[in-house]
Amino acid sequence: MDNLVHQFHDTYSARIDCLACARCCKTLGPRIESKDVERIAKALRRKPVDVINQYLRIDEDGDLVFASMPCPFLGADHYCSIYESRPKACREYPHTDRKRFYQITTLSIKNAETCPIVYEVLQDLSKLLPR
Repeated sequence: MDNLVHQFHDTYSARIDCLACARCCKTLGPRIESKDVERIAKALRRKPVDVINQYLRIDEDGDLVFASMPCPFLGADHYCSIYESRPKACREYPHTDRKRFYQITTLSIKNAETCPIVYEVLQDLSKLLPR
């Protein structure tokens, strides 16, 4: 299954311009890990505590997330001002190129509401299912 999903991912990633969309950056609040905070702080030349205080909050699950959406680092041109230092969750999104894709099918169905790449990958996968 991974090989198929990766082929679909490659096909749709080449066709769909994330910079024209940026829905993920506008609506999804990724979980921010301590290494992410350190990386962002370094990129901004700020202390990690300042990054936390200015840009982050603790959500209902106890995770650090952006205090508001869209992402505070998303520019009007849809470019990320901290792209090289962006959080791990952002680096890995939309997760359609990961190993053991079957482990995240529920997440992928939810992400299909936001990301056209995920939507198209799932559409192609559904065509292969027995009816």
